[in-house]
Amino acid sequence: MSQLLNRLPGLLALLCLTIGLFYAGGAFAQEAAPTAPVAEAAAPAADAVPEAVAPEEEAAASSLLPHQVALELDAAGTGWLGTSTALVLLMTMPGLALFYGGMVRRKNVVATITQSVGVFAVVSLVWFVAGYSIAFSANPNEALQPYVGGFGALFLDGVSLQTANALLPGIPEFLFISFQMTFAIITPALITGAFAERFKYSALLLFTALWSLLVYAPICHWVWGGGFLGGAGVLDFAGGAVVHVNSGVAGLVCAIFLGRRKGYGTEPINPHNPVLTMIGASLLLVGWIGFNAGSAGAASDLMGVALLNTILAAAAGALTWKLIEVIEKKKVSLIGMLSGVVAGLVAITPAAGFVDPKGAVIIGLIAGPVCYISSVWIKKLLRYDDSLDAFGIHGAGGLIGALLTGVFASTAINSLGEGANIPVQALGLAWTIAYSAVGTFIILIICKFTTGLRVTDAQEAEGLDTTLHGEALEH
Repeated sequence: MSQLLNRLPGLLALLCLTIGLFYAGGAFAQEAAPTAPVAEAAAPAADAVPEAVAPEEEAAASSLLPHQVALELDAAGTGWLGTSTALVLLMTMPGLALFYGGMVRRKNVVATITQSVGVFAVVSLVWFVAGYSIAFSANPNEALQPYVGGFGALFLDGVSLQTANALLPGIPEFLFISFQMTFAIITPALITGAFAERFKYSALLLFTALWSLLVYAPICHWVWGGGFLGGAGVLDFAGGAVVHVNSGVAGLVCAIFLGRRKGYGTEPINPHNPVLTMIGASLLLVGWIGFNAGSAGAASDLMGVALLNTILAAAAGALTWKLIEVIEKKKVSLIGMLSGVVAGLVAITPAAGFVDPKGAVIIGLIAGPVCYISSVWIKKLLRYDDSLDAFGIHGAGGLIGALLTGVFASTAINSLGEGANIPVQALGLAWTIAYSAVGTFIILIICKFTTGLRVTDAQEAEGLDTTLHGEALEH
């Protein structure tokens, strides 16, 4: 601990320097197709404003940040996005926490669940301090705007009850911030599955803070915040690249960097409670409705198809995972079926608001075998220890889902689907993979020389519940 405290000033200076390199300024306002119903609904209200208050409106508009517009409330859309925010938050706490907690050994259950709690706490504050500003505010420097947002909304300065982000002009900006924050929370939480049962908790907190700020927020900006990938036509409705490929690649880098758990490949390492995993997966399934259908940004027809596509793809993924498992093992495991559900959910995420239900079923059917092969065969072949298949499911599922979005996107569902193709989708994936891998590696180096990364052999053998947290399940 004393070594960490001695190194803390240098680490903070490094962090401030890195943030400073991102900072600049510029003007930005980009309309996203899913927000069109909100904008259209708000238009009559704008026309109805009396001319007498125009000077006041002009003065108010001049105080807006470049990424903001004056709020013209869409009550229905606001209600649905508020519900979706709660559903997405449910995905991390308790959904993912229980899903992961049931798959580790009994001696590491509390530690694994506590990782999700820690990620929630750290990311929420990082998002408030700078994450939202980097991802969704405008950069005054037009040359930097395609790559990173500005610092105009640090600590949410300039955000008020009367402002909206230009991406969703009918939604209060505070709610937009909250909805996007739940995405920022679950993304690093997914990474924890890759290094479960061997990562120091102090390292987790530092890693999460740096990764959220320096990796997640810029990639989010590239795709959703007016950056160059969105401008190039990369389609990612709810986070195939931003959330799943990003976290999956980071998880793979972490798993390789840390090395395998003691006894991995030589002794049984079995899930202690599949029923707990079932509860977590069920919460993930329900929460994913907010994840995908909420990304429509309005209570609209697009929301309806995204919701249906989510359920269909999850069912299809479960069935094809089951089929492969029966062929190989002659049995169907509960955790296998649940992994198939999640594989379908991951794969449909980038496509949910771009494909019709037939496309969603096909994507889910393909996702099951692809994620099974990645989680079982490839992991065995390459002998890396992705503990809970963060890359095997989220990385591989996000990749196949993003590519298939370029195949099955339909203009009958979303006009942005026009011109969708695999090369453009692959471009977005290449940038995401490269940046996430390099950024994660650098952050791991920083953590290694500050907090340290891995628990001791003795702690790992005894279990992290008692050695890190002083708590354990009763036998």
